[in-house]
Amino acid sequence: MPRSEFAVLFAVLLTVAAGNTALQTVLPAIARVIRIPDMLVAVIFSFSALLWTFTAPYWARQSDIRGRRRLMEVGVIGFGVSMLGCGIVIYAGLQGLLVPIATFALFAGLRSLFGIFGSASNPAAQAYVAARTSEAQRTNALASLSSAFGLGTILGPAVAPLFIIGAVGLAGPLFAFAIIAVGVFVAVRHWLPDDDPTHFPRPAGTDAAAARGLPHGAPASEPNVGGGATGGSLQAAAAGRTPRLSWRDPRILPFMIFGFASGSIQAATGQALGFLVIDKLGGSAMAAQQQIAIVFMAGAGATLLVQWGLIPLFRMAPPGLMRWGTLIAAIGTIGIALAPDFYTLVLAFALSSMGYGFARPGFTAGASLAVGRAEQGGVAGAVTSVNGSCFVLAPAIGIGLYQFMPTLPYFLGGVALIGLFVFCSTSPALRTEPVLHDE
Repeated sequence: MPRSEFAVLFAVLLTVAAGNTALQTVLPAIARVIRIPDMLVAVIFSFSALLWTFTAPYWARQSDIRGRRRLMEVGVIGFGVSMLGCGIVIYAGLQGLLVPIATFALFAGLRSLFGIFGSASNPAAQAYVAARTSEAQRTNALASLSSAFGLGTILGPAVAPLFIIGAVGLAGPLFAFAIIAVGVFVAVRHWLPDDDPTHFPRPAGTDAAAARGLPHGAPASEPNVGGGATGGSLQAAAAGRTPRLSWRDPRILPFMIFGFASGSIQAATGQALGFLVIDKLGGSAMAAQQQIAIVFMAGAGATLLVQWGLIPLFRMAPPGLMRWGTLIAAIGTIGIALAPDFYTLVLAFALSSMGYGFARPGFTAGASLAVGRAEQGGVAGAVTSVNGSCFVLAPAIGIGLYQFMPTLPYFLGGVALIGLFVFCSTSPALRTEPVLHDE
């Protein structure tokens, strides 16, 4: 896979992650200034995530039929339009042109555009990489792609304060990322090859390989690797009749359970973190923006250390990634609850993020390796759908627990992660290293 293509995919996921983290960084302050209740902030993310959960499998299937590039374009457009619309609404609310409830309703509606259309880019990018890497390369390749989210969560909080300028104020970061999305769309259109399978007249020879998103010269059929599809279903995939893959498929179900559980814990604890920093410092919401950014940047830096350094260095397989990840995340999450000051809180959150930096690529790569190449679009859709479902109820639960007692989400999250460590240590599917094939 050419580096230029991977760089474009990386930029797509980096922009989405940075934009969402920038929004997550400024939204607590926006809510406090406009006087939107904390719980409604969680509802905004939950509604968008619910739509993401249902639309991601559809877009993943469409990426098999219509090509990965086209679906990435849909995702980037959805992200950009959503950010622009949300920026306009937030600006109007901050200027007093909209009452708080109207600001909330319009913001939630425009944010839903990201849930509906923005979900197209993630499964398309994952399937694009999986279709162009061997099984032996796939864990590191997907970990590298996942690191785009880690880097995005560094850049988002880092650049968000730079865009809080002039008359636009706290709405500035949203306008900025809408403009960045335009540049990313141009890069996708010009530097990624058009892999629309309908451009190929018949699924034979190298044309069939290209229609499935394989490298030029790949064979038109392949063995039934990893319990995946047969040669006949591969030809069906090339013709646009990809086999449906449900998250309940027994080959990937344990990975989906792990991904949903770990992602829900991360969503619940992360959603309350901005409010925890504001309340721990005891200052105004605006004054705490820099400290909130520092916390998120420390967590993202720890994630990048894992995904860019430790995973490739130690060549860790999915079972080890999931076990070590949940254990480290549990220690860090309980550390957040026990942190006596801001600097200890930063360290504990970084440790927690390091754990998720191991666990999330392990779950993604493990699910990908459990099926054959023809089903990579389907498994990418299932993974993306599960990742979105983590933000449907978990943020509201995290905020609710936080309002009851600020440390409660983190104590319960740590205990749940310990239970998840036991699960992935005893589950046959999660503790067994996959047999890799050179393709």
